[in-house]
Amino acid sequence: MSILKFKLTLASKKSPYPIGYRDQLMLVGSCFSENIGAKFNNHLFQVLENSHGILFNPISVSNALLDCMANKKYTKADLFQLNELWNSWNHHSRFSAVQAQEALDKINDSITKAHEFLKKADHIVITLGSAWVYQLNNQSPHSVGQAVANNHKAPSNWFDKRLMQPNELIDLLNQLVKQLLAFNPHLHIIFTISPVRHLREGLVENNRSKAVLIHAIHELVEANTSTEYFPAYEYIIDDLRDYRFFAEDLVHPNYAASNYVWEKLVESYMNEETQNIMKQVAEIQLAMQHKPFFAGSTQHQEFLQNCIAKTERLMSLYPYLSLNDQVHFFKQEIGK
Repeated sequence: MSILKFKLTLASKKSPYPIGYRDQLMLVGSCFSENIGAKFNNHLFQVLENSHGILFNPISVSNALLDCMANKKYTKADLFQLNELWNSWNHHSRFSAVQAQEALDKINDSITKAHEFLKKADHIVITLGSAWVYQLNNQSPHSVGQAVANNHKAPSNWFDKRLMQPNELIDLLNQLVKQLLAFNPHLHIIFTISPVRHLREGLVENNRSKAVLIHAIHELVEANTSTEYFPAYEYIIDDLRDYRFFAEDLVHPNYAASNYVWEKLVESYMNEETQNIMKQVAEIQLAMQHKPFFAGSTQHQEFLQNCIAKTERLMSLYPYLSLNDQVHFFKQEIGK
């Protein structure tokens, strides 16, 4: 008797480039990259996320990484003022500010930090969200023809929209990979595609966009041994394949879906030792969130002493782990 199957499962594939706690990992791209980045941070990996903020289109992602490699210094001439804020067309609005100097300080500090981090990074995860590009037109008083990372609530008639063509995207990504490897020859580059739907473009248009990204990235990966594709998009769209795994907006993957992708990423990139460390780190992080009914009780004081001992033991076994803040937290809680 055959067993009915109600879903297809995409098996994880072990990468020849494992990610460990000694490694430095940079993440660039869409909001999905920040979601995964939060999980890396919670497990205390050495991570740097989105030096220019959340980015969706490949041109803006490429420009951001070029800025980081060049350690570009932005000046007031690179900004524009709109809605009482100073903004950059190459950055997310989190870098905007009422005063131009404040915006410049945030932008340049972030680029300098990313420049130094990227020099020594072992892995970079580049998550592309959409092949649709918005460019400033002659209705705009600023930088006509420039592809923007964020519209900063500017009038819609300032922009022309176009879909990148596969060959154009392949050329762009090939150039980016060459420049990244020239800057940091031992860098391993992981491409992913965000499963977030861009409904502003429309469902059909969103699928056209994802198709361009899928085709271009696979062409790139086949031609470059230092690159790899992690199928986050397929895990959500084809493996889970159910609106139960999306938030109420039916656009963003929910907590369960993000955890599923995270588990697949761990299976693909973390070896047994790293996974064992991750489990212990997660237990320590969870212990820090514990809220006792009676903080001064003997039972809770013993719990804190056990947490300190466990954390210090983990640090002695793996000196490259940064757990000093956790030890300090538990010691502060003793005697409260």
